[in-house]
Amino acid sequence: MPVPRPLRERCREFLGIDAAIRYIFPATSYGGGAGFIFVVTDDQVTVISTSLMSRSNPKTVWGSYPRGTRIGPLETGTGASFEFAGVVFEVDDEYVAVVNAADAEVFDRGSLPKDPLPDL
Repeated sequence: MPVPRPLRERCREFLGIDAAIRYIFPATSYGGGAGFIFVVTDDQVTVISTSLMSRSNPKTVWGSYPRGTRIGPLETGTGASFEFAGVVFEVDDEYVAVVNAADAEVFDRGSLPKDPLPDL
């Protein structure tokens, strides 16, 4: 499920730049704790914490990392989880492909599908 446009725009305010958002997905700390939104641009991975009452209400930048920082790998089984910056996060299954694509873009470009319309 795509992240709604209003949430993307609220997250953009925290980036401090006008860069295009390449990937964005919500996550929670392992065990259902605090909420976060991962925002990936060409230059950085920014993790924004959300309010306790709503995962769609960004509050503050939790951390910013160079784009070369790997987000995964994802552990799957009882749920999808990954360790990032020393913290274990969980994502809904629908965002597993987003995390994998964000990492593949930097670390395994050959695994990405070819653009069917490269001249557009």
